[in-house]
Amino acid sequence: MSTIDDYINASSRENTRLSYQSAIRHFEQEWQGLLPATADSIARYLADYAGKLSVNTLNHRLAAISSWHVEQGFPDPTKAPVVRKVLRGIRVLHPAREKRARPFQLQQLQQAVHWLDNAIKQAQADGHFAEELKHTRNKSLLLLGFWRGFRGDELTRLRIEHVEVIEQEGMICYLPQLKNDRLLKGTSFKTPALSILCPVKAYADWLSLSGLSAGPVFRAINRWGHIASEGLHPDSLIPLLRSLFQQAGLDAAELYSAHSLRRGFATWATANGWDLKQLMEYVGWKNINSAIRYIESADPFRRQHIEQSLSQALADQNTLIR
Repeated sequence: MSTIDDYINASSRENTRLSYQSAIRHFEQEWQGLLPATADSIARYLADYAGKLSVNTLNHRLAAISSWHVEQGFPDPTKAPVVRKVLRGIRVLHPAREKRARPFQLQQLQQAVHWLDNAIKQAQADGHFAEELKHTRNKSLLLLGFWRGFRGDELTRLRIEHVEVIEQEGMICYLPQLKNDRLLKGTSFKTPALSILCPVKAYADWLSLSGLSAGPVFRAINRWGHIASEGLHPDSLIPLLRSLFQQAGLDAAELYSAHSLRRGFATWATANGWDLKQLMEYVGWKNINSAIRYIESADPFRRQHIEQSLSQALADQNTLIR
């Protein structure tokens, strides 16, 4: 591969490239579409999959097709009025609730970490080094993912050489590329050392046990305790976390995803007095709408607020009757 190709590939996230390639294959092979495409063919493609694929998925397919045309030097048919009108019509005729990951709460974090601590002790007692490695890795991944509010792919892309541990204070995690980092400046995220459920200590324990000094922080471990050279694939996080939560005895483990950690931290922070600006700065959100989507109110049905209002109304009514 030439140096130019290396730089071209580095200019976009691997997950994005792979998902776009999959979308293009779907359009060409499964739907038998031709590239370069016309606006009418894109509109028919959308109509054929309306109600079968979610609007988010259709938007993603459009983004992939748009990117292909721009990169190949062709006019972009996805921007045509007919395509936009068809997409708006699909939203009207096929409304669907947005699916969100279930937030992972602090009480559940405590339960999972307690189970992991016991599992680590049991693996040490039994001499099962591979199990000790897995549980220690999972504890670090879970605590860092929660307290830092990382996305799943950010956890899997984190590298040891980009993490600085400041003893008794915290750690700084540098991510060279983020989801909406169009200028590719990268961002550093600070994580504090805590008295309990500490992500910094869990990270240090994982590095000490694994002997890793460079490369991806979180990696696959086989049954013999061999640690892979590559980082965990983002798609592996959901089954890994669900299996862990199920073993730890959490209810409805199948409802959680990697985003549950991010939503859980946002919910915890909001319930503990963080204002939206603080939360956005800590997690790294640039768009206020993105932040609001992740926040689960501590009183989602507003029962407490309504009951308080009812109590006040009844008190006022009783005063008038008297």
